[in-house]
Amino acid sequence: MSFVISPSLRLRTILAWNMDGLSQLHAQLRAPRVHLADFTPAVLRFEDGQRASGKLQVLSTTGGLLSLPNPIDQGSQVKLMFLTRTGPVLGAAEMLCPVTVTEQPFRFLSLPVDDRRRLGAAIESSLHLNLANQDAAEQKWMEKLRAASNGETKPRRRLFKFAAGAVAVGMLGLGCVLYLLQVNVLK
Repeated sequence: MSFVISPSLRLRTILAWNMDGLSQLHAQLRAPRVHLADFTPAVLRFEDGQRASGKLQVLSTTGGLLSLPNPIDQGSQVKLMFLTRTGPVLGAAEMLCPVTVTEQPFRFLSLPVDDRRRLGAAIESSLHLNLANQDAAEQKWMEKLRAASNGETKPRRRLFKFAAGAVAVGMLGLGCVLYLLQVNVLK
């Protein structure tokens, strides 16, 4: 429940709204996630000054997934530092329940405006790059399909035919040599 004081002079009452529906709507709208192919190291700094390192696997503006040598206690609050294509990102994060022995999700608790901007730009850049790679792969596949449907032969088949012809000519030559040797031997 959320409470708001009405601005109307006549009412001046406290209004109550149930915000569960809005919370559910925001829970359904997930931030875009990027699965990182590159090795992206991350450093975690704990409140007591200790450090741990890991590798980012998935990243979004709300959190992500880390590959760690050992799981970190659920609920631990850390400063998370990593480098993106658009620059460094430093934010406060909370470690969530590990999903495997080496993979643990986190959520950002706070992210300064500049870091949030860099993170958003890096995610958008990666999404565009992924789409471009998918488009290129689809285009290449379509070209192969068109070539196959048009009955075009591949250069490899021509090379195979050439090699088979060369072997045949070589065998014929060897046969001729053996024949001539046999004829000379019989004389």
